[in-house]
Amino acid sequence: MENILEIKNLRKEYKNFVLKDINFNLPKGYIMGFIGPNGAGKSTTIKLIMNLIKKNSGEIKVFGLDNIKHEKEIKNRIGFVYDENYYYEDLKINEIRKIIKPFYSNWSDDTFNKYIKDFNLDVNAKVKTLSKGMKTKFSLAVALSHNAELIIMDEPTAGLDPIFRREILDILYDLIQNEEKSVFFSTHITTDLEKIADYITFINDGEIVFSKEKDDIMENYALIKGSNDILNEENKKDFIAVRKNRFGFEALTDKKEFIAKKYKDDVIIERPTLEDIMLFIVKGDKYV
Repeated sequence: MENILEIKNLRKEYKNFVLKDINFNLPKGYIMGFIGPNGAGKSTTIKLIMNLIKKNSGEIKVFGLDNIKHEKEIKNRIGFVYDENYYYEDLKINEIRKIIKPFYSNWSDDTFNKYIKDFNLDVNAKVKTLSKGMKTKFSLAVALSHNAELIIMDEPTAGLDPIFRREILDILYDLIQNEEKSVFFSTHITTDLEKIADYITFINDGEIVFSKEKDDIMENYALIKGSNDILNEENKKDFIAVRKNRFGFEALTDKKEFIAKKYKDDVIIERPTLEDIMLFIVKGDKYV
């Protein structure tokens, strides 16, 4: 399987934070969700991929090319959508199009105009008059108008209503259908990723917790619920983390079959959400 993005032993050191030699790959033709709490290293990783900050060590390849040596060629083939607007607020949409167009060898006015029409955007509207959702749609229109092979998105759906979010997800899903393009999607809204992501990479405190196919994650992890009576210091080791209150306990495990065999009818086994998995791994045990 050909990888469109490869991260090997990537390290970035700050005074109070270290990205700790992380590794993951994104195959061509798939969507990868990039999740983790605030301060986990998501934005740092994206800035390193885009060569906006200098790495301490490691390797980043995009389209099989070193992201520093071939920066210009790579960025010509990437589209980016960030959570903040980086366009001149006082310029009109069509004026910004004219500024951006020369930077991309495969720019298509027809494609840009199609998305502008689909998104109900006015080419004569100034950026500062657009809502957050409209700014995101404009950024996405730009990202999709030069036949980008990799779309990198940093919290693009934050603050958007469910209808806007669903529309963007549908566009991304349609985008990868030819199996030649990929999406790297950093977000806190894990329910969006449950709908469209093929892979999930989970980073916490500068370290990769896992980078796997979403279906494998959802199949292998389980949420366990039961009475406090069956919990003791020894069997707590069967779980990744336990959250306990006076009504009972909930726990996360990646040993679903083992738990089912050991505890049988004493526990309820449920399918967790990505948010459940994040919460238990990041927050750990909790007793109330």
